[in-house]
Amino acid sequence: MIENSLLVSVIIAVKNGERRLGEAIESILSQTYKEYEILVVDGQSTDNTEKIAKSYDRVRYIRQTGKGLADAWNLGIEAAKGELIAFLDSDDLWTPNKLSLQVDYLVNHPLIQYAIGKFRFILEPGCPIPIGFKKELLDKDIVGPIPGTLIVRKSLLNSIGKFNTDLVIASDVDWFARVKDENIPMIVIPEVLLYKRVHTENLSSNAEKNNQELLQLLKQSINRQRRSQISEN
Repeated sequence: MIENSLLVSVIIAVKNGERRLGEAIESILSQTYKEYEILVVDGQSTDNTEKIAKSYDRVRYIRQTGKGLADAWNLGIEAAKGELIAFLDSDDLWTPNKLSLQVDYLVNHPLIQYAIGKFRFILEPGCPIPIGFKKELLDKDIVGPIPGTLIVRKSLLNSIGKFNTDLVIASDVDWFARVKDENIPMIVIPEVLLYKRVHTENLSSNAEKNNQELLQLLKQSINRQRRSQISEN
């Protein structure tokens, strides 16, 4: 039972997402926890994305002037009014209890700075499995350090830093690596909180670019850990 309600700012970064944006927003509106605001950050869409977003009274529409997913997330964070920040991709869906489970935990455990949960991949009907995606991941419950399962205190984003705009695909991987290397207190909610669609338009389906950035981030993480060990000694 949540005794003290906290405002959650839910950020949806989207570009030309008219096909699935409405369903994503509806999955937020279906949350059992009701203390939230929805910020749709639109990366200069040329389809009906803006019209769809503005058709919802609870949506605050922000048109992105910069470029890239990390920039859109950061823009949403800067505009957010909530003490807690959550993210949902415009083509994904939350379970109705996602926010209530996570907010309840953070309210009752004030030292915990962020929470993630499990997610499940779902293949878009009629869509072939993208190159580089492992078929065996479908229909499995996966512990997900990804934005769609994340809820985080805004104070942590202000102290640890937001998303790296120099990265095209893996800015979220970089952020999770940084908080892990800093040993930031967190919790995994052991339930599926997100259904993540798999289709050929996924940004992460660019396997070559993704691998390049992941290798770069791995090296950075190793260097951070080495510096931390040296300072401790």
